[in-house]
Amino acid sequence: MSVSIYNNSSFTDSPYGLKLQQTIIASSSSVVIHAGIQRVYAVVIGGGGAGSTQTTGGGGGGGAGGYSAGWTYVSTSVTVGTGGTGSSTAGAGANGNPSIYGMIFAGGGSGGLNGTGGGAGGGATTPTGNTSAISYTAAPVANANVTGYASGGGSGTTAPAGVSTGGGAGVATATGTQTAFAGGRGLVGGGGGAAGTSGTGTGGKGGDGDFYNGGTGTSGTGTSFGGGGGGAGISSVGANASANNGGNGGDGGGGGGAASTLGTAGSGGRGEVRLYY
Repeated sequence: MSVSIYNNSSFTDSPYGLKLQQTIIASSSSVVIHAGIQRVYAVVIGGGGAGSTQTTGGGGGGGAGGYSAGWTYVSTSVTVGTGGTGSSTAGAGANGNPSIYGMIFAGGGSGGLNGTGGGAGGGATTPTGNTSAISYTAAPVANANVTGYASGGGSGTTAPAGVSTGGGAGVATATGTQTAFAGGRGLVGGGGGAAGTSGTGTGGKGGDGDFYNGGTGTSGTGTSFGGGGGGAGISSVGANASANNGGNGGDGGGGGGAASTLGTAGSGGRGEVRLYY
């Protein structure tokens, strides 16, 4: 007789059967740990990168915040990285900020590029461009369109899968029917790319996570459509795009969706720290 782990109470997502004691969503110097506890298991997620926007055509989605986990000494201080803030100025999106508790560190996701390329997923440090940084497991750098623990951003395509994934690519062509690309699917999702065209433009979907879905892109005729959806965070869905504006990344590191034709790009989702013991 087979037993499904999904309806068996002896299985849990808590590491080693430990109990989740705190979920911390803002930096603090007064973290309180129960008396007698000397080590905790920390799950740490960096802030997601913002999408980008372009004067004509569509920008690239922001990369998801990094994901790190492991045992660490107890600390009363924690840094929770904020997501990169979306902008209506043409150029690269803002990087997300790193999170750290004890000796567990997670970098922020890279903002969408100054062009159509999606930003890379966060590793041990904040990546730049389409290429991820060294990640928690010391996995090598993942280049654009390459799957990795922290995956590279999409370049002319949907972003690849990973743990922390990159943003989907936008489309530069401003005439005809254009469809942008989705953010990567993983534990934390990257933002969708954008399409800005005088024809029918459709923004890319934000990358789905293990627990939540990415936001949808918008579709319609003319340059007031084509924003990309926000990537799913570890704690919430990515926001849907609105008109030619990108959707915000979900809480817990989701990448921001890209904007088109000087719309406002989506902001990356805030980071998060979870403490188990």
